[in-house]
Amino acid sequence: MATNRSRRLRKKLCVDEFQEVGFELLLDFREDLDAEAVEAFTQDFLAQAIGANGLIFVGCDEFGMVCLAKRGSVNAEQRAAVEAWLQGRGELASFKVGELVDAWYPGRAINAA
Repeated sequence: MATNRSRRLRKKLCVDEFQEVGFELLLDFREDLDAEAVEAFTQDFLAQAIGANGLIFVGCDEFGMVCLAKRGSVNAEQRAAVEAWLQGRGELASFKVGELVDAWYPGRAINAA
């Protein structure tokens, strides 16, 4: 693929200075939770940890990707806020908050800011 792209094309492809960064999230619920408890947790999670930090969660109950709700990148403080919120919850047996990665091309390195 050509590396000499116009600014408009770089923006459309979310590459170079328009790279967007997010992180993966893996949740493992306790086995004794019923469907209503999982639904209540999910609603709280989306409102308090995701929406309150200007983020969006794409995925299912147990796995997904967290990105900025508008064009741009998640920063380390937002990632830490989500992780801190999850640590305070008893509904989870375990969870894993991934490192910051390119949201559009996960195999690519993150550009230096």
